[in-house]
Amino acid sequence: MKILNFYTVALISIFTFTACNKDYLEVEPKGQFLSENYYADQTQAFSALVGVYDVLRKNSGGFENIVAMMNAGSDDHVAGGGGSSDGAGIQGFSNFTIDQTIIPGSFWNDHYQGIFRANTLLLKLPDTQMNDETLRARFEAETKALRALYYFNLVRMFRNIPLILEPLTSNNMFNVTQATPENVYAQIEKDLNEAIAALPVTVPVATEGGRLTKGAAQAILGKVLLYQNKGTQAASVLAEVNGTPGGTSQYGYKLLANFADLWVTSNKFNPEYILECTHSSAGNSDWGWWGSGRDEGNTLNVMVGPRSYSVTGNAPDLPSGWSFNVFTQDFYDFMKGDPRFDATVFDLKALESNGEAKYVAGYQNTGYFLNKFLPRRADVRTGGGALELNYKQNTPIIRLADTYLMEAEALGATGVRAQALLDAVRSRVGLPSVPVSLAAIKDERRRELAGEGHRFFDLVRWGDAAAKLGSREDSWQGKTRFFQFYQRVE
Repeated sequence: MKILNFYTVALISIFTFTACNKDYLEVEPKGQFLSENYYADQTQAFSALVGVYDVLRKNSGGFENIVAMMNAGSDDHVAGGGGSSDGAGIQGFSNFTIDQTIIPGSFWNDHYQGIFRANTLLLKLPDTQMNDETLRARFEAETKALRALYYFNLVRMFRNIPLILEPLTSNNMFNVTQATPENVYAQIEKDLNEAIAALPVTVPVATEGGRLTKGAAQAILGKVLLYQNKGTQAASVLAEVNGTPGGTSQYGYKLLANFADLWVTSNKFNPEYILECTHSSAGNSDWGWWGSGRDEGNTLNVMVGPRSYSVTGNAPDLPSGWSFNVFTQDFYDFMKGDPRFDATVFDLKALESNGEAKYVAGYQNTGYFLNKFLPRRADVRTGGGALELNYKQNTPIIRLADTYLMEAEALGATGVRAQALLDAVRSRVGLPSVPVSLAAIKDERRRELAGEGHRFFDLVRWGDAAAKLGSREDSWQGKTRFFQFYQRVE
């Protein structure tokens, strides 16, 4: 991440084994940080906060990233890749044969690791030596907002989950039980409301880009409220984030004039990105520890690139990739003619047909690739590590066009303001006004946010999943609305 290169903080546990007839010698550790003597000062607390932030990389870092996985389960994409066994989890989610033996455990483990780090930091912060109480409050607010986001991801993916608000120890680890979704959502709202009160309005991008702000926490809260069908509350919160539709909000957010600029690698921390997953090519990520949490590169980039790509005419010169998340024919037909088409869909089928490029067709190939996140030559790393694992494009977790459409939906998809919000998203790309309705908002979300990992969740919360996904190989049948808990097989 940017402020940063954020380094994961390891919490070291020391286990002492002794014979039953011998005393053990207690030695004060030197040169090591234990949970008992860490978090002593501001520097250590900040390092721990970095560790809490680190799980945000799950959006587009590592093979098991949220965007690629959720795209694969939507009606707009198939898993793709090199074959039907290329990533059992992503293939199983795409055709709805996923079960507890093939669900990637990291979707559970990584989020709970972030929650453990958050819980530990929140426990230690009151005793940390800090000269600035405002800064202590900010660290606490960031930690609570991140914990809320991780729980939001978990409850959407798994539904019935443990709600853990203190570090697990040998004394309490066997007392963990599942909480109701209502209780989890209540805690998420509580964390976010408390965070909003203490978070800064803005941060200096050059030194703190990627850190949470008041507006980012409000945007997450608005989304959380919308997912619970609390439309009036969601609309009120999102209105503070959005400001006047088409203008600049109180937090400095505004729609970029050119939709394609959202996907330019160097255009990080732009005014439309409210919260983004930040990546770097400077981490020298390599195969030996790829996906471990220490890698800082964007893996989504190489995943969605075409296989064995080569230019034979005037096609763009791109690095090759692994051909995941190709668009379906249905989405292609739906999107064709929209001004956002070229920035969203890389029509390699047409380029090959015209003799402009060649590639090797991957599994479930349609020839329609996700252009927003294709790897670019200018993005190939120049330092150490594997070329494929060190792309540096940031990806949006939540952006202004998304919050515009969520507010319009929360307003009941009716009224002057809902119309203005929908119009602003369409006007940015030169489209005329259409009467606001839930159907219009659904279509606009599908076009505007294509390939960004939102579609599957949208279909489920709207109740449209069965109708849209029922044609998949194993059929939807409602049975994989939520991930099943991971079951380790030894």
